[in-house]
Amino acid sequence: MITIEPTLDQPHYAAFFCVMGAVSAIVFSTLGAAYGTAKASVGISAMAIKHPQLIMKAIVPVVMAGIIAIYGLVIAVLLAGSLNRHYSAYKGFLNLSAGLAVGVSGMAAGIAIGVIGEAGVRASANQPRLFVAVILILIFAEVLGLYGLIVAIYLFTK
Repeated sequence: MITIEPTLDQPHYAAFFCVMGAVSAIVFSTLGAAYGTAKASVGISAMAIKHPQLIMKAIVPVVMAGIIAIYGLVIAVLLAGSLNRHYSAYKGFLNLSAGLAVGVSGMAAGIAIGVIGEAGVRASANQPRLFVAVILILIFAEVLGLYGLIVAIYLFTK
């Protein structure tokens, strides 16, 4: 059995940072998605009492919050797939940064989607002309998570 001694460039703990990047990606993005789903669902439930016919239109923020978790899942799978026994510290730090980029931006996007979704669903039930504006605002909140995904992919490919 041949064992390779750790070097300054490939310390034993380097893979730990990649694992933490994968964990950060999935944990933070799903936290944001869960919060966004819960917060928007509160608005849907309150709105559905007086306007049950609008429930299917009101599901949009819940779907958008769920997409945020997919961003984190994609990066977590990419990072976990890149693990091997010989890992450089540079690559480990890049992968940690990639996981944090998509995770934290996903959490922020999920919180924004939840807050906008709750208020927007209630407002568009009272004034139907607000629906398009609420969707546009939700898209701007969703794209925050997409920015994190783009940065994470860029860091992963370095």
